[in-house]
Amino acid sequence: MTLGDLIRRFRVLADDKVVPYFWSNVDIVDWLNDAQAQACVRGRLLPEDANPDICEVAVTAGVHTYKLHPAVYELIRTGFRPAAPGGRPCKFSIKSREWLDANYPEWRDADDWQHTQDGTRYLVQNDTTVRIVPTPAEDGTLTIEAYRLPLEELSPDDDSASPEIHTAHHEHLLLWALHKAFSVPDAELIDPERAQKAEEGFTAYFGPLPDSDMRRITREDVAHRNEAILA
Repeated sequence: MTLGDLIRRFRVLADDKVVPYFWSNVDIVDWLNDAQAQACVRGRLLPEDANPDICEVAVTAGVHTYKLHPAVYELIRTGFRPAAPGGRPCKFSIKSREWLDANYPEWRDADDWQHTQDGTRYLVQNDTTVRIVPTPAEDGTLTIEAYRLPLEELSPDDDSASPEIHTAHHEHLLLWALHKAFSVPDAELIDPERAQKAEEGFTAYFGPLPDSDMRRITREDVAHRNEAILA
């Protein structure tokens, strides 16, 4: 479905077919962009393991913290590929700071890159960065497999564009747009019952929104879970 198709369907469902419209195209597109981002997070819809801009980060010896691509929100698997010929690649075990504090107390100052416990190297995911433990002692590449957000937002100036997620999901994005539209604090527009019904439909299809710890739920020491945010 194109953006133009989605806007037209929104106006039909919202009974907003007569000019001047209650809701502008700009607002509807904003809500659809929010809907697509939330759908990706709730449903883990966009796994990425091929785009080098997202999946490869240059590592420098002596530097432990690196910035993630802004579209990445949840790591699936990470590893290290040495720059030097004959170097030993490895996979990182994704752990929390709490787990490392309990099981590897010296991790913040660790410099035993070549002689880690049981040969294991770790990675801590922060909100927008990752920290490699121990601090790397060689140059190389951090390899990443992750779930991500859409790389480009929809624009009101291009109604021929389509959401990046599969077309089977497109019509369900309208539920979030309807939820936001009927939540506008305007006496003529607000409709709490319709807003709630639309939000419930969106959640039923894409799943509940995880809490703020979502970006770290792939840690091996924490059970995977989704928690709905209470209003």
